[in-house]
Amino acid sequence: MAEALTHLNAAGEVHMVEVGDRPATRREARAEGLIQLCPEVLALVMEGRAPKGDVLAVARVAAIQAAKRTWELIPLCHPIALSGVDVVISPSADGAALRLEVSARTTGSTGVEMEALTAVQVGLLTLYDMLKSVDPAMTITGVRLLSKSGGRHGDWQRDD
Repeated sequence: MAEALTHLNAAGEVHMVEVGDRPATRREARAEGLIQLCPEVLALVMEGRAPKGDVLAVARVAAIQAAKRTWELIPLCHPIALSGVDVVISPSADGAALRLEVSARTTGSTGVEMEALTAVQVGLLTLYDMLKSVDPAMTITGVRLLSKSGGRHGDWQRDD
């Protein structure tokens, strides 16, 4: 099970975790999520005919921007100098969703899981925003961490 909650001090008060004494190591995190949409809208997107233009390009930029600004959105996250963020958006195998995957990387003293997860969420929200006029029933689902590497807790990968 997880160790003690690190965002609480000895008095039980919320604080930002001190990471200055940790060694800088290469760290990477991968996360994914889906936006379920009707097949007709998926076809519009994949053919570049969505009413608001190239929604995939806008969602990729939004995801990258979100990764870079995670520390401004999540109260106890540290600002991180990202060395790279990759965003891949592709249709799901069943043709009922778009899958958005983000890989975030840094060399530093804290991980990039929150950056990858935030990027996925904002990328999916951007797709929703750009497509809601043609499919307001879209559903964002399955946002999860796929893997992480580096840091004092070592590597981790989802088994399912």
